[in-house]
Amino acid sequence: MAMPQGIGVIDTMIGMPSGDRRWWARSMAPMLLDADSQSSTFQHAASYMYKDLPAEPDMGEDPVDVLIREMDANGVAQALLPVTPDDPVSLRALQQHPDRLLGSFMVDPVRGMETVRALESAVRDIGVVAATFFPCGCVPQVPIDDRMVYPVYAKCVELDIPIFVNAGVPGPRVPMDAQEVALLDKVCWFFPDLRIVLRHGAEPWVDLAVKLMVKYPNLYYTTSAFAPKYYPRQIIDYANSSRGAGKVLYAGYYPSGLSLERIFRELAELPLRDETWPRFLRDNAREVLKLP
Repeated sequence: MAMPQGIGVIDTMIGMPSGDRRWWARSMAPMLLDADSQSSTFQHAASYMYKDLPAEPDMGEDPVDVLIREMDANGVAQALLPVTPDDPVSLRALQQHPDRLLGSFMVDPVRGMETVRALESAVRDIGVVAATFFPCGCVPQVPIDDRMVYPVYAKCVELDIPIFVNAGVPGPRVPMDAQEVALLDKVCWFFPDLRIVLRHGAEPWVDLAVKLMVKYPNLYYTTSAFAPKYYPRQIIDYANSSRGAGKVLYAGYYPSGLSLERIFRELAELPLRDETWPRFLRDNAREVLKLP
């Protein structure tokens, strides 16, 4: 039951440390109508939930070095990092540490074929290994099963990469309909070759998420944005079962809302079976991302 040491963890959601806490407010500005979200006092998109944010790094230090040091200190061997062609820091991070950092690319279905071509270019030219999609974060919002996303899903199948999709009630104070878990049913059915990985909890539809993972072999779940002591019990039970052992992947939330130190301190108390740990912390991510 104890968490193994030295396993070489793969974190399927990590970010680059920076002094810019409110990037989300700019990208989602047209959707943010409440005074708290519009105010600089809301440093996190869900500041009502994330009270103790990780300390901001000393920006006199290279943020790439800070990230690698944090990974080393907590036993993270590899991590999935968002990259874009216009972000020189993330691109340099991938170039300097190709054995440690794996690129992901955020798609925006509102941009139509432009985002499809951008995703293909990111895979071909940058080495991106996954797409990500935030339905409630699009402006305007794009539901998980909307026809605008289908070209993206088809391109992911063609490129043989997974897509990580936010599901459940979003943290930011925006409408939730676009991320209802039931919307995944049609997508999983229509794209049986598409590897879909849920992010950010799927609450309050966790039971339905488990049902759909049992139903569809191409649907997975990550523990992103949750401190381990708040992981849904249904997910822990599912990961410990023979059906769910290959379906639940570890993901953190550094530096957006949680420190790696806190995550791994609480992970040690997680009631996972001995045989579940390596799959949860490393092997399932290897399979989904098709890593060597």
